[in-house]
Amino acid sequence: MKKIFDARLNYRQTLSDIGYVEFKKATQQDYDRIGFMSGLEVHQQLKTTQKLFCRCPAGKFQNDGEFDAEVIRHMRPTLSELGEYDGTALMEFKTRKEIVYRIKNETTCTYEVDDTPPFPLNREALGIALEISLLKKLNIVGEVHITRKQYLDGSIPTGFQRTAILGVEGEIELPYKKVRLIQLSIEEDSCREVSDIGHQRIYKTDRLGMPLIETVTYPDMVNPQEVADACQFIRFLNRSTGKVLTGMGAARQDVNVSCRGGTRVEIKGVPRIRQIPLLTHNESYRQWALLQIKELLLKSVKNPESWKMNYRRLEPDYLELKPRFTRQIKGNAWQLYAVALPGFQGIMSHFTQPGKIFADEISDRLKVIACLEKPNMDHNESLKPVVSEKTWNLIKKLLNARTDDALLVFWGPADDMKTALETIDERCRWAFEGVPNETRKAMPDGTTIFERVLPGADRMYPDTDSAPIPLKDEYIEELRKRIPITAIEAYRQMRKWGIPEDTYEYILKKDLFPLLKKLIVEMKEEPVFAGTLLGHKLKHIEGQYPLSKDFHYGLVSMLVKKIRQKKLDIAIIFKMLPLLYEHPKMDFDSLLISIKFKPFTEKEIRDDIPFLENKYCTLRKSRRAEARADWIMGQLRAKALGNIDLKKLRQIIGEKDCK
Repeated sequence: MKKIFDARLNYRQTLSDIGYVEFKKATQQDYDRIGFMSGLEVHQQLKTTQKLFCRCPAGKFQNDGEFDAEVIRHMRPTLSELGEYDGTALMEFKTRKEIVYRIKNETTCTYEVDDTPPFPLNREALGIALEISLLKKLNIVGEVHITRKQYLDGSIPTGFQRTAILGVEGEIELPYKKVRLIQLSIEEDSCREVSDIGHQRIYKTDRLGMPLIETVTYPDMVNPQEVADACQFIRFLNRSTGKVLTGMGAARQDVNVSCRGGTRVEIKGVPRIRQIPLLTHNESYRQWALLQIKELLLKSVKNPESWKMNYRRLEPDYLELKPRFTRQIKGNAWQLYAVALPGFQGIMSHFTQPGKIFADEISDRLKVIACLEKPNMDHNESLKPVVSEKTWNLIKKLLNARTDDALLVFWGPADDMKTALETIDERCRWAFEGVPNETRKAMPDGTTIFERVLPGADRMYPDTDSAPIPLKDEYIEELRKRIPITAIEAYRQMRKWGIPEDTYEYILKKDLFPLLKKLIVEMKEEPVFAGTLLGHKLKHIEGQYPLSKDFHYGLVSMLVKKIRQKKLDIAIIFKMLPLLYEHPKMDFDSLLISIKFKPFTEKEIRDDIPFLENKYCTLRKSRRAEARADWIMGQLRAKALGNIDLKKLRQIIGEKDCK
């Protein structure tokens, strides 16, 4: 069993001891045991010509290094109307970040840089968002009120996002359960981050202000796969209208996760749905591990309120560090500090996530809040120590540390040392409470890292620059007529037919479900074939070939019918359809001539097999029986297409070695 702790330590524990279960082995019983709970915030850009609160074009993006000007700003906290500071604002202020906005004249105006009040809300975007709200069975509000939601990381120059709730209390229906929806909002998108290094964060403003909808669910999902399924269905409903943008970055999801005894932690901006199961699994068990760390600390520290860390600045010359760290510290004129954490011995190397330990919780915050780029610290439980054993003993004496104290050292610019010490102290004090409220960033390996403190509940307030927008019943009923009413029913039916799910979006967006139903029900075509013909082949053709104004989707069923009447193998349609798409007025026989089709009987095709077998065995390209069969199939494909089922031909050829 893999050990969590360094073999030098007296403290021993295994992954099974703390109740951790690997993702691939986890069952619903495991998730019930830890009290897994999750909800979603799914964001989707709308397909509009202009941005939400100005008249700049939407959907035009600038390349890296392509900008006409830069605006530089610094964030600072201010008192709210209640006379309080937001925790996120205070955290961001500590970072002393310089925020740089790279502006392209074509996609940005004075509204984006907070020098002009907002234009009236984009009515095209409002209509699309309301259609999608109706599709999700949400109750539409009687009047749209624009509010301001604080965005304190600099990703919106104003420091807030304009947003409005359009629908409340809806639901989506998965094949095995219903998931309740809290609300759907329309809002402006934020900037795209270019880099975040040290005390400088750089953004592009091309995406800023684009219309976006946010669908928020209740925490109804009780296992990681349910979270992914719910997200997939929400995205499917959004895209089924054909009025949202697609592609990388057009849809993003924030996932809220907790376990029993934990707290809501938000995994921000998950780019791909397939990442959700592993991320939510690891986050729920990270919280489970933090709760066990809490129990261990409360056993060793009897009075957490009086807990106090001890620290001291050190001179690198008197310490045995690895040479490259000594050169880095001296070369940059950095300072070096040692810290003793009473009662934390064994905690620094306690498992939190796969490949991560509690020390990473501290190191991540030092990177984000104190802006100390990694590697930024070392600790006395590290398996790859920077500090020698002799130096740790010296530090222990200097700080009057006890045997149950953990030791760490960290380094960086002098101006950041005060913030770094406060950050270490804050994170260690949180360890006595359990799980901090925070926003975390998804990593490709399925783990997460600290991003920022979770914003407070009072982050929203009315936007005095925007008037309310009444929604008349007649307008809503007119929108109701536009929505694809049969989308959910069609989705269920396609699932019953076993049609690949990656075809659903295209079939519904292009209103091809009636054609699909005709092919399957009336013409008795095999469902998977019909679905892939429309959702894969036809979609590919539309992206690769020029469209004739005379083409219509009804020609597809007519082509299938003609192939069946001529008693040709249906696979020939994959060669004929691109030609029909470009030249829809060509008759059937002309299409056959154009693809150079010639009729052959099954016997004529089979008679070629012995000759090709002898030829292959003479050439001896490969001794593998499978390779021989593949080569013969390649030689016969053109002759066989339309005349015999290719799967049947493959079975006839069989797999046998050359004699």
